[in-house]
Amino acid sequence: MWEYSEKVKELFFEPKNAKAVVDANAVGDVGSISCGDALRLTLRVNPETEVIEDAGFQTFGCGSAIASSSALTELIKGKTLAEALKVSNQDIADYLDGLPPEKMHCSVMGQEALQAAVANYRGEQWQDDHEEGALVCKCYAVDAVLIENVVRQHDLKTVEQVTHYTKAGGSCAACHEGIEEIIGKVMLEKGETPVMDSTPAKQVKGSQTLVQRVQQILKVLEEVRPQLKSDGGDIELVEVKDEKIFVRMQGACGGCQMAGATLGWVQQRLVERLGEFVRLIPVNNPGQRVSGEV
Repeated sequence: MWEYSEKVKELFFEPKNAKAVVDANAVGDVGSISCGDALRLTLRVNPETEVIEDAGFQTFGCGSAIASSSALTELIKGKTLAEALKVSNQDIADYLDGLPPEKMHCSVMGQEALQAAVANYRGEQWQDDHEEGALVCKCYAVDAVLIENVVRQHDLKTVEQVTHYTKAGGSCAACHEGIEEIIGKVMLEKGETPVMDSTPAKQVKGSQTLVQRVQQILKVLEEVRPQLKSDGGDIELVEVKDEKIFVRMQGACGGCQMAGATLGWVQQRLVERLGEFVRLIPVNNPGQRVSGEV
């Protein structure tokens, strides 16, 4: 697993402002549960001073997403909207004493939620829908505008760095060439020479038989099982149906409050191994599925 700071752990186990704000007059929704992360930010803004008097979040995602959302609310409470909009995703990461590179997209999601909430308060339309043909990464629904923005803001040079900030390129790899084109465009505008070094595309869905996919899934579960067992839990493969992988959490993992984070971690391992986006879905008793998805 990734190395997390003590601040990240603190705000994951005991998040601050994990709530829906009463009498909120600003709401920002970003992300998608189907893609693994979703955040709703609610604010109560003083209409005379535009000071954020209260802020709360409701997050579906990993521990870094929860900690980043909590950090965001702490950073913006007491600020005016103009001051709050100056809070960057790097400010969120710094507040947490750093995030693993692979989890920087969680801080970006917090920054976007704030922008969406402020737009909602002002009666403006925050553009979060992608225009037809604008998507670069279809697996995570990331468009060229977002990729170009993070490349410029953080001076990114590689596809891997873009993946860390946006999740784009982290699944089937079909979008790597498109991401490199955006990186190259920005570097040329800066007078720099781009170095195109596409990561070979991972084996895409459909190129493996069902038996091969199941074998890869079982290998990942075997790799994570020792860590789960050390905490008194376990995981069992139940069924594989297209992109959905049904598993049963056993022992301490069955009712653990961190089960969602554990499933998110295992799902990420599966995505990396299979080279495609998959959803890990927990089930209860044999033959009985639950509606929750990671």
